[in-house]
Amino acid sequence: MLSQTLYFALGAYLLGSVPFGKVIAGMAAQIDITQRGSKNIGATNVARELGLKWGLLTLALDVLKGLIPILVFSACSFKGDVSSQMALAVVSLCPLLGHQFSIFMGFRGGKGVATALGIYLALSPIACVLGLLVFLLVVFKWDFISLGSMVSVGSIPIFLTLFHQPKPVVFASVIMAALIFFRHGENVLRLVRGEERKWKQRKN
Repeated sequence: MLSQTLYFALGAYLLGSVPFGKVIAGMAAQIDITQRGSKNIGATNVARELGLKWGLLTLALDVLKGLIPILVFSACSFKGDVSSQMALAVVSLCPLLGHQFSIFMGFRGGKGVATALGIYLALSPIACVLGLLVFLLVVFKWDFISLGSMVSVGSIPIFLTLFHQPKPVVFASVIMAALIFFRHGENVLRLVRGEERKWKQRKN
């Protein structure tokens, strides 16, 4: 079980490390997205710099690289016992770690919200949908993608607990939320200063 978990964890990390936003920006517009806009490789920055369709493609691919490893691991190795629950928790962290600390980008990367969405969707679709609803409500109210993302990922551990997900999985979701909060440090400072860019705000 341990060796199998390690193989899945490594595969999940490597898939998570693929910087789809950077690849798409390079292929579609011959630009380095890490030098444009917010310099993030995620869907929001890609959408702002290249257009909505490219942002949506980035979003879909980033979600899939979180979703697929967890679904495959659950189908092949998850037995429901405590050791399987802990293995699932470990594997669940790996796509996010890959996205945020990509081996293909010198252990740099994006903020990981879309990849986390894919992970949560595999772990608990209901909790994921509720978290997505929280995101939409916050963005609709205040028009900040970063704020919606942080509030949403912060709510996921609560929803997972309410739906009786295994404790190791809930704990992993807390770690994922903390990692995403950490990567949003600059956004938090801009929100406090009133300098954060709103979603509907156009470039000058």
